[in-house]
Amino acid sequence: MSKRYFVLLALGIVALGVHAGAAHAQSPGKPGHAAIASAHKLATAAGFETLAAGGNAFDAAVTVAAALSVVEPQSSGIGGGGLFLLHRAADARDVMVDARETAPAAVDAKKYLDAKGDLDQDKSWNGPLAAAIPGEVAGMVWISQHYGKLPLSTSLAPAIRIARDGFQPDSRFLRELASRADVIRRYPAGAALLLENGTAPKAGWTFKNPDLAHTLELVAANGDDGFYRGEFAHRLVDGVKAAGGGWSLQDLDGYRVKEREPLAFDYRGWHIVTASPPSSGGIALAEMLNILSAYDLAKYDSTHRIHFIVEAMRRAYRDRAEYLGDPDYVKMPIERLTGMKYADKLRASIQADKATPSSSLPGYLNPHESTHTTHFSIIDADGNMAGVTQTVNLPFGNGMVVAGTGFVLNNEMDDFALKAGAPNAFGLVGNDANAPKAGHRPLSSMTPSFVIGADRVGVIGTPGGSRIITMVLEGILSFIDGELPAQIVAKPRFHHQYLPDVISAEPHAFSADETRSLEKMGYVVNEGERTWGFMNVVSWDRKTGEMHAAADPRGTSGSGEVK
Repeated sequence: MSKRYFVLLALGIVALGVHAGAAHAQSPGKPGHAAIASAHKLATAAGFETLAAGGNAFDAAVTVAAALSVVEPQSSGIGGGGLFLLHRAADARDVMVDARETAPAAVDAKKYLDAKGDLDQDKSWNGPLAAAIPGEVAGMVWISQHYGKLPLSTSLAPAIRIARDGFQPDSRFLRELASRADVIRRYPAGAALLLENGTAPKAGWTFKNPDLAHTLELVAANGDDGFYRGEFAHRLVDGVKAAGGGWSLQDLDGYRVKEREPLAFDYRGWHIVTASPPSSGGIALAEMLNILSAYDLAKYDSTHRIHFIVEAMRRAYRDRAEYLGDPDYVKMPIERLTGMKYADKLRASIQADKATPSSSLPGYLNPHESTHTTHFSIIDADGNMAGVTQTVNLPFGNGMVVAGTGFVLNNEMDDFALKAGAPNAFGLVGNDANAPKAGHRPLSSMTPSFVIGADRVGVIGTPGGSRIITMVLEGILSFIDGELPAQIVAKPRFHHQYLPDVISAEPHAFSADETRSLEKMGYVVNEGERTWGFMNVVSWDRKTGEMHAAADPRGTSGSGEVK
């Protein structure tokens, strides 16, 4: 069996809707309880089933990831990939397992352009050209074999059962399925799996997926050989080619996950462990917190606190566009970007009472991700932690299912800079560092993070496309301020990503006075935008032994517990 790695961004939490769980540890050295938070109650319950069978947080991560493939295919699945941030308590080892998708060898950026040479978003969003080589199965297998205690057959059993027996999808699943029905209808196998007589199902529909159950059984029995080679691999390649794509058997056989050193740094007495490239999240987070480290934010009025945070966001996202890409192929100035000397230089350009126009920042070359991602967090009774962010990119990925497989393929090719300077689905831009090349991994915003203080530990992560990084920043600042997970996940959010040069704000993120003050500083504020993200946070107070967990109330089926 070949060695393969899988990626999931890590964060830990447990909750049901706005519910927050709390429990006391049995000893100061270990939590004594476990906490799981995910986007669906069935996935959370499946994770606890694996813990009860003798598994650890890493076995449970495999279980929850697989279960979400069944119950939340609009956001993630084995047709996609992710990042796993892991902490092993026994030796205090932190590692990031990179299961990000890779570009097929036949990739050609010109195929994504229209007759005028402009980016054709239908090709980058929908159908076979949009799909990169999936990494999630390789990641689950790798984590099970190298960090888990249980066989894959045990860890995957709950997902297999749910797929075969069926479940009733929630309103979010049905709403997002309806929004993508026109694309799904183009591909017969996808329409047969997800639609009823060619139309989106209504509430009360029971979704059974025996093909996905069979696919997971192949993985349970054969590991990654059951997916990346042999008869199943032939089925995938033949299906993609028949639809007009360019996958090969060599693309699947050659996929490898990568174990990477997480990015770690300190902020005002706290230690942060977070995602390293090919995620841009950790580098951007380090830049922002380094800039903010010189400000005692608690001493400023709310408007100036927002001002400094937004200016830090603006500068970090500007660097994301220019410098970052696949670390196996692109040399990036990570040490400089995450260094305090660089932060001091960036901070010096921030005026105390005036917005900095993005157009005035020097050195940016030419201007160029989905909210439909998922994140779950786990802390087990021994203190092992897993923060996992996984995705298929846009809702239901590229809308295509290969007959007999049971899962949608991703459209992660859109996360590459298919045309330098052209925005992707999330308005992000990029250059040659993130160009689509054979075997390369697209840049991601996934930012699973551990926040470690003298007495308190938090695991934080969220979906949200380009807004992931700023949500995690705001979550970390709130955690450091002493807020509990239930408060953190429920707070209204704001965001700035360099381009477009506006502050996006959820309803009630700012008061009327704050908005007026920000506008006087020169900001454009888009108030009352739709809500975004689905943050899951778990915390452990090592001094008192108390654990707290919460799932984002913006979701409809989020669930978690401490027990």
